[in-house]
Parts: sequence; C-alpha cells; structure tokens
Amino acid sequence: MIAEAAKPPWEVERKVLVRIDAETDPSHGCDPYQRPIEELLKSCVLNIDKPRGPTSHEVAFTVKELLGARQAGHGGTLDPAVSGVLPILINDATKCAEAVMKGGKEYVCVMKLHGDVSDDELEDALKLFTGEIYQVPPVRSSVSRRIRTRTIYRIELLERDGRNVLMRIACSGGTYIRKLCKDIGLYLGCGAHMQELRRTRAGPFSEDSSYTLLDLYEALKEYKENGDESSLRSILRPVEEAVAYLPKIYLLDTAVDAICHGANLAVVGIAKLEDAVRRGESVAMMTLKNELVALGRSKANAHEILEMDRGIVVDTERVIMRRGTYPPIWRGGRRSLKI
Repeated sequence: MIAEAAKPPWEVERKVLVRIDAETDPSHGCDPYQRPIEELLKSCVLNIDKPRGPTSHEVAFTVKELLGARQAGHGGTLDPAVSGVLPILINDATKCAEAVMKGGKEYVCVMKLHGDVSDDELEDALKLFTGEIYQVPPVRSSVSRRIRTRTIYRIELLERDGRNVLMRIACSGGTYIRKLCKDIGLYLGCGAHMQELRRTRAGPFSEDSSYTLLDLYEALKEYKENGDESSLRSILRPVEEAVAYLPKIYLLDTAVDAICHGANLAVVGIAKLEDAVRRGESVAMMTLKNELVALGRSKANAHEILEMDRGIVVDTERVIMRRGTYPPIWRGGRRSLKI
C-alpha cells in the first residue's frame, strides 16, 4: 500500500526554456565531471553511508581529517543511533549545505504499535498523515519546540508483522520520523514508537550511490600510493550534485564573472532557465557547461522572466565559483559588474 501526496523534489520533471541561443567558450571553465582530482579535493560533496554510533559531526570531522580539508559540513543531522545517507560537503561546497538540508528526505522505518489494529485502520492512518502535517519537535530536539509545517510526500507500507510495521517515508527536510510514528499511534488510539530508522535519501543523494568511511580511506590510500584516482573520483562528487534538485538558471559566459563578484543577476545575462523557477524561491545559477556559479533567490517566475527585457531577476546570496574562472566584462578600461 502506498499513500501519496505531491511528488518529492527528486521526482519533479522540469522543462528548460530558452531565452537566447548561446554557446560557451571552451577555453574557460570545464564540465564538472572533467575536473582534475586536485580540484575535487578542494571542493566536493561525498555521499557517506553513516554507521550507527557516531554523531553526524563526528563523521564530518573524520572526512575532513582524511581529506586534509580546512572545512567540512553535512547536509542534515542523523542521530547517533540512525544510519544512512549523510552528504558531507568540503571547503567551498559547504555553502551549499543549507540547500541540501532543504531537499527532500527518504527513510525506511520500523514502527512498533502498542496495540492491535486492523490493516484497514493502519492504511487509513497512513493516508491521513500524507500531505501537509503539523509537528512539534521532540523534547530532546536542538531546535525550539514550536509548531512547524512539514510535507509527507509518500508513505509506503513495505511489510507488516503483527505490531511491527516497516515503512518507506518520503518527506520534506526537517521532518521528525520519531514524532510521526508517535502521532500515528495517538491517532490509532493504541500508541506507537519508532523502533529503527535508516535514511535512504537526502536530496539528490541515495543509498545506492553511497560509500562508507572505509571506502574513502581505501580510495585515498590507493590514490596516494599508486596514483590511481578511479575509486576516489567515484566518491568525490562535483558540488553541482548538491543542488541537483534546485531550479536552475543558465548564464551567458559574459555574465558569470560579475556574479562571482557578488552582483545580482539581470535578465540580459540569462541564456535559458527551467520552468520550475518561482518568485521568492531559491535557484542555482549555472554556466552553460553546467558549473555551479552561485545560489540566489528569484524575483520572478520563469515565464515572467522570459517576457522581461531588463531588470534584476535574481538576488545573489552565496557565490560558489572562484573569481576569474571566466573573463570579466571590461568597459572603458574598467571592470564593470553591470550585466
């Protein structure tokens, strides 16, 4: 049985709308999947399969030490007793941590019912808790205990053995599965608690493409001792994968360096964009080579942007690409940030 509401972010199909037919100069930048391994070591994201026991911070610190990085962050905390997908962001890629945290999550959970209920009653309860729900964080939570709105995209009943219920849950970031199980039990009138939990997806990262800390250690050893980067390259992923679910706006080459200097994006700097771009929501600004330039907030919907001739359409919030990757615009012998 599957109770389903809206599609989770990783299943949403997007259409690319072309504003200007444009090409990119191959002498500047490069395809993210063609970056030298040395560049990936400086800024990347790793899809780590966190074991039970350590905290998310401890796992991030271990990755940081193994890579010799100056900074490491993660894309959403997992409790020590919970295993599964934990995206680790390295150096400049940490600027994308919030974007990953806001992505959808997927969990496999064992819920223990405290009393006997029929299959029909259970299925009705799961349907009721699909869609928008209200949650108050648990007492032991690190955030303030106020009512929050969360989205349960889908609850799939995988298996049931008496009072033990195995479920797959797709939800928005910040959803407390422990609290969800408790609330389902309250609705059923018998009580329930979360007995076991594993995260199988965080945004664009799934358990099918995850690696253990031991995998990382062995890949690094192989690279340092034998110069074989194949295993390491499969683990160190381009930062662009961290924002795979975000609506995208593709820039003309001539607009890139201005954004790298913190300028807001004007409509004349856009080559194409996805129809999922919405006013007031986060977007990823990309080059025509699919490189991540910056994160920002759109000031208009996609079709509104297509109809504009001038004006600022994105407020730049976090710059990812290094300045000088693309040539600056020069006017009258001076660099201009106006696009």
